[in-house]
Amino acid sequence: MARVPVARLYRTMSKKSTAPPRPRRLRRNRPAPLELAPRPRPWAGVLGLVGVVLLGAWLGLLVVGNVRVPVGPMDTTMALRPSLTGGTKINVSPLGALRLDSHHAPVRLDVNVDQLDPARSQALVDHPDRISGLQDEVIRDIEHGTLDLALRSCVAVVTGATALGLAVYRRPRRALAAGGLALTLLAASGGTAYATWNPNSVLEPKFSGLLSSAPSLVGNARSIVTEFDVYQKELARLVTNVTKLYDVTSTLPAYSPDPTTIRVLHVSDIHLNPASWKIVASLVRQYKVSVIVDTGDTMDHGTAAENGFLDPVEDLGAPYVWVRGNHDSTLTQRYLEHMKNVHVLDGGRAETVAGLRFAGIGDPQFTPDRSVAPGGDAAERMAGDRLASALRDQRAKGTPVDVALAHEPVAARETDGEVPLVLCGHLHHEGTEMLKYGTRLRMEGSTGGSGLRAVEHKYPAPIEASILYFDRDTRRLQAWDAIKLGGLGQTTAEVSRHLPEDNQPGASPSPAGGSPSASGSPSSASPSASGGSPSSSPSVAGSPSSPSPSSGP
Repeated sequence: MARVPVARLYRTMSKKSTAPPRPRRLRRNRPAPLELAPRPRPWAGVLGLVGVVLLGAWLGLLVVGNVRVPVGPMDTTMALRPSLTGGTKINVSPLGALRLDSHHAPVRLDVNVDQLDPARSQALVDHPDRISGLQDEVIRDIEHGTLDLALRSCVAVVTGATALGLAVYRRPRRALAAGGLALTLLAASGGTAYATWNPNSVLEPKFSGLLSSAPSLVGNARSIVTEFDVYQKELARLVTNVTKLYDVTSTLPAYSPDPTTIRVLHVSDIHLNPASWKIVASLVRQYKVSVIVDTGDTMDHGTAAENGFLDPVEDLGAPYVWVRGNHDSTLTQRYLEHMKNVHVLDGGRAETVAGLRFAGIGDPQFTPDRSVAPGGDAAERMAGDRLASALRDQRAKGTPVDVALAHEPVAARETDGEVPLVLCGHLHHEGTEMLKYGTRLRMEGSTGGSGLRAVEHKYPAPIEASILYFDRDTRRLQAWDAIKLGGLGQTTAEVSRHLPEDNQPGASPSPAGGSPSASGSPSSASPSASGGSPSSSPSVAGSPSSPSPSSGP
């Protein structure tokens, strides 16, 4: 083994210790990948649950929330419906809907008066002594119906919300939570309705339909909370009036039109009242009308801008026969002539519609306001003479006319002896008159309630129309119903049945081809919403039922 000097070994070790350190290779630390951790969003879950609860509760109320409640002799339906404004809605068909701002809550109370039960009504007719106890019966029925509605609504909202919650979440605990929340919301809505209950809402009702004001429909109760007994009595009084109406109408003349009867709806003097089209359409459906006859003054000024008002005529559900009035222009007439299902008669033109032959003439005068000088009765008589001449020509051709049409009664009277029946309007009141030579003149009131003229007089004009029944074989008038609905500020409705003398029970028929020889025997029922009982009010031929407009019809 070789020996190394100590000095050399020391120098070698010193060099190693003084040499600079070798640089090391640094490793870069790569950033760790980010993990997408779900952040908690409690509001989304809450909003989703609330949406499921509201939808399920609404479906539950819609499907099983209705309660049919017999109130005396009437069948009604009560229901709670979701609403942004709350309140109460009472549907009294066909008169319209009464809305009361009774409370502010997310639920609305709907009450529908469905029908009058014939069996229960007939029992009251057969036993009049039961009417005295009808008030207590109505009160019991309302209390029972209200309690039943509350219980059924609770079951409906809980069932609907629970079922929908189970379908959406598929977890029983979530479904039960939805049902509990629905019940809580319904209870809160009920508490809100109670806290905001406004009994004075009966003094400021809002209507849709024919009526414009009817506080008497719900009585004169100043506070339903403190005077609930008075409110119940008012409801009982309304039911009693309907029952008495059934009693009166059950004694109407024994004329029952068979399915083959031709039914004519006579309207006149609509005067741009848009509500009239709804009334006409409703009457067409209810009476199964074969043809509508309009004896003019559908417009007010006859301008082209008013023509759009006539568009609903095509959808009324029956052919429309029309003659021009003194408020209708030739622009109006041309617009109607181009509409489907409309038959415009002028100059004595005749057409057969729905099995009856009609002939008519337009009013020779156009007097929309006082700036136009009228031609007077002389012009009307000349127009009536032209119509009478056309009627004679039709008879000579072997196509006799069944019904003649004119707007003015002065013109209509000139057809006496040439036609069995002539229809007219213009005077804004209904009436029937037998002319000297056997023609029956039937004058219609204003189906538009005199239009804007309704606000010019102390007593508003009623809304009037008639249903005329014709035998299909003889094409003669068998009966007619005069319909009168309360005008602006009134809440009455009246339907009067009239029979010609030769069509009453026990009467001998008139000779073939003859016209009825009497104006008919009326019998009417006129229930008043203000509390009066129905009364018989026979119509006097030609007597006015409302004041004529001062500016002329």
